[in-house]
Amino acid sequence: MKKIALVGCTGSIGRQTLSVVRRHPDKFSVCCLISGSASPALEADIAEFSPKTAAAVRGTPAAHGGNTHIFCGEDGALNAVEDSGADIVVVACGGFAGLKYSLLALKMGARLALANKETLVCGGDIIMPIGGEIVPIDSEHSAIWQCLNFNRRAPFKNLIITASGGPFRDKNFDELEGVTPDQALNHPTWKMGAKITIDSATLLNKGYEVIEAHHLYGADYASIKTVIQPQSIIHSMVEFEDGAIYAQLSNPTMELPIQLALTYPERYDCGLQPLDFTKAFSIDFIPLERKKYPMYDLALSCGEAGGVLPTALNAASEEAVGAYLSKKITFCDIWRVSREVVEGVPQAPAQSYEQLAAIDKAARIAAQKAISKRYNVT
Repeated sequence: MKKIALVGCTGSIGRQTLSVVRRHPDKFSVCCLISGSASPALEADIAEFSPKTAAAVRGTPAAHGGNTHIFCGEDGALNAVEDSGADIVVVACGGFAGLKYSLLALKMGARLALANKETLVCGGDIIMPIGGEIVPIDSEHSAIWQCLNFNRRAPFKNLIITASGGPFRDKNFDELEGVTPDQALNHPTWKMGAKITIDSATLLNKGYEVIEAHHLYGADYASIKTVIQPQSIIHSMVEFEDGAIYAQLSNPTMELPIQLALTYPERYDCGLQPLDFTKAFSIDFIPLERKKYPMYDLALSCGEAGGVLPTALNAASEEAVGAYLSKKITFCDIWRVSREVVEGVPQAPAQSYEQLAAIDKAARIAAQKAISKRYNVT
């Protein structure tokens, strides 16, 4: 019975993680639940799973008369994870805050089941030297991990990350100025949260996955390729020195990589609808044109430069995406604001969480000022 601390229990990955626990109650128990805010959903989860600890970063969840120790606030949430005695910490929350939970999980000696992109995008330089067990939940990195036979240090020639191309893969960037948030949120193959869906439309998320691959697999950037695979059936590939290419295929679902991160090295049924090879279907590949996706290009530039620049990009893009979803700026302005902020950040090596937190805060302020000044909004 593996004990799971779930950070981000009310989000999309969190809900699916709890579905995995319900599917295999003989293999998993939930010992800690963390949510960004107190909510009926969090309270329902506490009542259902009776974890040892639980917390909301904002607000205080109501006690239910059980044995759950309720914490509150950011420090309280971290204490709840640390006191839970978890074997596995699933970091499924979004944003820079996830880095602190990932650092804690490795300090605890727990398996870090990682869905939070910012942990490696922003903090890869301080996370990876710690060592410990990191297993990816992101479908692309889970696919690579599987193709490498669960050995993140196995030799390879190239990593090939697949992308759906998002809802605008047939358009050029200059055609997207007037697209609405509803259009951008209409992803052709995946159902995800709003921020990551917009990042999929700009392909920023794919740039982030390249940065993550650099850290997770010790890959230099020249050996990480990206190709558009519109059906989202091939989740990523690995090319080996002799020319053989391994690919992981399945219908698009997050429950497979979520469950595998928990059950590894074992595999169990996860309720996935299998591919039907008795029926004809096609798998297409389209070369990725970087000029069509300037946010992808900006992410790669920041990743290759390293240091604090990926943290600045992440913070600026979060603020810009928020402004876009609030209809304060255009779709193309997400790139303009992000680029402006990154260009104003002095380069420096990433050395500590505190340093990166200061960069994150400063970049958010700079992005807010850029949005207010450039677009005359508040």
